[in-house]
Amino acid sequence: MRRGEVEKGTKTALVTGASMGIGLCYAEQLAALGYNLVLVSRSEEQLQQVSERISQQYDAKVTIHVQDLAKIDAAEELFDWCNESGFKIDVLINNAGMFSFCDILNTPIDRIKQTILLHDVTNSILCKLFAKDMAERGGGHILNMSSFSIWMPFPGLSLYSASKSYLKSFSVAFSKEVKELGVKVTAVCPAGIATDLYGLSPRWQKIGLKLHALSTPKFCAKRGLNALWRGTRCTVPDWWCRLFIPICLILPGFVIRRLRRFTNKWQK
Repeated sequence: MRRGEVEKGTKTALVTGASMGIGLCYAEQLAALGYNLVLVSRSEEQLQQVSERISQQYDAKVTIHVQDLAKIDAAEELFDWCNESGFKIDVLINNAGMFSFCDILNTPIDRIKQTILLHDVTNSILCKLFAKDMAERGGGHILNMSSFSIWMPFPGLSLYSASKSYLKSFSVAFSKEVKELGVKVTAVCPAGIATDLYGLSPRWQKIGLKLHALSTPKFCAKRGLNALWRGTRCTVPDWWCRLFIPICLILPGFVIRRLRRFTNKWQK
């Protein structure tokens, strides 16, 4: 059997932010490995289309749940809904996210609240609730989508990189707490991915892929799941991006200032 593969229909995976991009790729790859799916997103129409396609293509049982996870009680509501619906989650993919490239002084307060709630509060509580349930049943897997930007606390990224940095640190420490309970936790820290998250047009996404500045969502999901099955606590999907981590951390001030002037036009 392939790594992570299960007998068809014997286990269930929950994927948040599953209507497009990396979340969709996680859903497809988990369905191919034999998992039933619970897909969560804010867009009912997109979820329905994804559900029908995956069900037909992979002969998988797919259930959708429409919910905004950027709310204070979102994690408890999702966990309770799973219990009431009879779902026992064996793999949890915390993928839902929102991107922000904007100086804090220009960032709406609601966006600050939503970002921290979605990336940090909701994901932390989902980890607690589902990991406890997994441990009682003998084990499970949890994947949290962090970001390469945790090593890039640059102007405009203060909110996004900080919220993703918390998630990475939380995931690594939490994985050590639950390892002996049979629960594996992995933080995935991808660099640029060719999705709509960053607001890039399809043309610029294609250019980024050709220049190898961006990776495909499929590639990121595959590397993320492989790391999860192995029990890796933190992974950067593109190995060559790891070479830039020390450089990002020691960039001198004059380089940061020039970078800021160049990128200011894209802040919003």
